[in-house]
Amino acid sequence: MIFPESIQSLITALERLPGIGPKSASRLAFYLLRAPEDLAQDLSAALANLKSNTAFCAECFNITDAGRERCEICESSKRDAALICVVEEALDVVALERTGGFQGKYHVLQGVLSPIEGVGPDDLKIKQLIERVARGGVSEVIVATNPSMEGDATALYLSQRLEPLGVKVTRLARGLPVGGDLEYADQNTLLRALSGRHEMN
Repeated sequence: MIFPESIQSLITALERLPGIGPKSASRLAFYLLRAPEDLAQDLSAALANLKSNTAFCAECFNITDAGRERCEICESSKRDAALICVVEEALDVVALERTGGFQGKYHVLQGVLSPIEGVGPDDLKIKQLIERVARGGVSEVIVATNPSMEGDATALYLSQRLEPLGVKVTRLARGLPVGGDLEYADQNTLLRALSGRHEMN
């Protein structure tokens, strides 16, 4: 069945979003078609505002309000500027902030190294991180990339670039989740849990 152009263009646009396939895109498009007029208008305004009212922090590359040079975390004098946590995306900052356990500052790479997808060091905010650390005042960089092949490769690359600068480079611990059973853990998780064991004191 051929849809009217307005519906087909919406389906095509929705399909470009991550995790949305043709069926999900079609369901969303038809939901919006049947939804009250104000829902579609609110969604349209929110999408327009997303681009016009947000920007990237000039220091850490986290998202911030348009017109601000630095985000709230970078501007905060209560945060420890000697401690930088490097993450892949802005959503990772949100996840770490929810824990309330990190009081340092962040650096958002805006992706990971992925030769298969053509993403190299120049495509990420790695140069800016190196420059930031080289200016001094940083004692530790925590690499908090995801425990994936790309995340591990990015962490290794960052470690090689940062260690000559005389800064301590650490990686988030990995292992068994709280409440998990050994019998259900995969081999890599068990190996990392064994190698990352620590004294009970």
